[in-house]
Amino acid sequence: MAGPSKITDVIFDLDGTLIDSAPGILACFARTLATNGIEPALPLTSSLIGPPLRETLFKLSGVNDEAWMAAMIEDFKLHYDLDGYKKTVIFPGVDAMLRDLKAAGMRLHIATNKRLRPTELILAHLGWSELFCAVYALDLRKPSFSNKSEMLDTLLQAEGIAQTQAVYIGDRRDDWNAAQANALPFIAAVWGYRDDDFLASSEDPFAAEYPADIARAIVGSVG
Repeated sequence: MAGPSKITDVIFDLDGTLIDSAPGILACFARTLATNGIEPALPLTSSLIGPPLRETLFKLSGVNDEAWMAAMIEDFKLHYDLDGYKKTVIFPGVDAMLRDLKAAGMRLHIATNKRLRPTELILAHLGWSELFCAVYALDLRKPSFSNKSEMLDTLLQAEGIAQTQAVYIGDRRDDWNAAQANALPFIAAVWGYRDDDFLASSEDPFAAEYPADIARAIVGSVG
């Protein structure tokens, strides 16, 4: 992996990188649309996971009315924060990878388009709360972050992390773009919600087939 000579901080995307949240999210999208009498405009598949909630609900519903959209967002939050998040599944090998990195002295962080409340619920549910030094979510501040590039920039500055000592790990093109905008090395998590068009592009990101590949690459770069 091309990157820094000594990595001290590892920043992770969440959905599709560390966890398979699709079962809970898609079930809550279906319930929200049904509650509002709307047929989904797109198939409810894992390809929907990743972008901010409002953006995805707009794509699924086509609703332009702000009051109606706000009500649907609240419906989704209610369903997901009550029990939808409990359907979250850890990708095989991820828990061991996180604990190996932590044991090797890495500081672990999260930068996700998910809201903070369900992110914290999921981390507690999975027994991961103590693994991460900082958790940055879309609505961590008011107004919310406009994009993940801005979120990463804020994380790096607020946590005192040098770009030369950090790496960002995600599964989508927007994760790569955010890393590029902040001059961060990037690793594509191939085991998640694969973005094959991105992985086949000329940009050729460093791709990890398995979580253990990440632990070996990062720990090896330190040694």
